[in-house]
Amino acid sequence: MYAITGATGNTGKGITSTLLAAGKEVRIISRDAEKAKELTDKGAELFQGSTDDVELLKKTFDGATAVYAMLPFNMQAEDYTAFQQKHSSAIAEAMAACKVKYVVSLSSQGAHLESGSGVVLGLHNMEQSFNRIEGLNTLHLRPGYFMENTLGMVGLIKEAGIMGSPIKGDLSMPVIATKDIADYAAKRLLALDFKGHNFQDLLGARNETYFEMAKVCGGSIGKKDLNYVEFAYEDFKSAFMGMGASESVADNMNEFIERLNAGEVFILERNIENTTSTTIEEFVHTFSYVYNM
Repeated sequence: MYAITGATGNTGKGITSTLLAAGKEVRIISRDAEKAKELTDKGAELFQGSTDDVELLKKTFDGATAVYAMLPFNMQAEDYTAFQQKHSSAIAEAMAACKVKYVVSLSSQGAHLESGSGVVLGLHNMEQSFNRIEGLNTLHLRPGYFMENTLGMVGLIKEAGIMGSPIKGDLSMPVIATKDIADYAAKRLLALDFKGHNFQDLLGARNETYFEMAKVCGGSIGKKDLNYVEFAYEDFKSAFMGMGASESVADNMNEFIERLNAGEVFILERNIENTTSTTIEEFVHTFSYVYNM
């Protein structure tokens, strides 16, 4: 039996659907029963609540052979690292209590950094806490930059006619579609072919810069001259907080981007195992759909 956290999210939904299609018994955790209905209609068993609820997690994980673990994002968290720690500690405690044998976790590029990594620090800590659980085989997925992050710029394009963030426009980044992460995670959960403590980089089809992605995204919506603009960190912080982010979340995001821009996050080489299939040209079908909604 499998237990999936974040089951209604971009990766969790795909993983759950694949496991159910393979005839597996799947339990899911979601705070929203309506969002989970598509999965429960397919046969998933819903445990409604949050991943910081240890007792709920113990009920969900009881009898599970493997868990897919991911930490939720809360842009209003007063202390973002503490928020991440609360959820990862609860998941770790429940897996240890239930003697779960396998976990595939959603981590990130940059999780090798032990400090000063902003929003990724909690994922480093998560990896370490899971690795300390006796008898638990771990596989931490470290994907590159999500293509879906471009969807957050749709409003900016409509209002100002640009894409933008503090990330350097010419920074070469491995960009990946979350569908590819879900496909890989489901494959490894079905195989359960890992022992000990492991991590797997997932780097997408190829590297892209934001200057390059702006051209492809713009072309998909009839704006071939769409430009990407590098924002000052303070301007980004003000804008992000204006969208509802806490100061802690904004500061942690900037701290991570600073390490990104310094070339300290994406430092690995590509190989067959860490390269996935979806290209930015394929993903922009989703981008244009969201833009035109």
